[in-house]
Amino acid sequence: MQNVMIVDDEEDIVELMSETLDVWGYRPIVAHDAEEALEKFREQPVDLVLTDLRLPKKNGVQLCDEIKGMDDSTEVILFTGYPEIDSAIDAMKIGAFDYLTKPVDLSELKLKIERGLEKRSIRSASNPMKGLAWAVLLSVPLWLAMGVVLTYLM
Repeated sequence: MQNVMIVDDEEDIVELMSETLDVWGYRPIVAHDAEEALEKFREQPVDLVLTDLRLPKKNGVQLCDEIKGMDDSTEVILFTGYPEIDSAIDAMKIGAFDYLTKPVDLSELKLKIERGLEKRSIRSASNPMKGLAWAVLLSVPLWLAMGVVLTYLM
């Protein structure tokens, strides 16, 4: 079961999203502001974060930036009732996966969560392969040099 964090200072939204995520088969983790979200993020693994753009103390873009600083593989989807092009651009620049406007269309939200988690899964699966690819690339010159030396000695 994948952990999805919901960050919003509006209790009704947190409750609705939490219940919806639970029905969809995710484990919801709830936070009401950025500080609480960061504390919970440090305590347990989080696969994806859904956060409101406007939060008390720190906004959703700042939260996204801090989360990406701690774990770049965690996908972040921001949502807001006050759509602003600049905030969407800022969010994408720092690595947010997507951006939604309130009221959130639940079918669109489900699709974006699935895509975000799929992206995380693909990235996680490709990391070991990157290491293997580098090992093979670095070993080729070594084997080539050994072949040349052995040929020369024979």
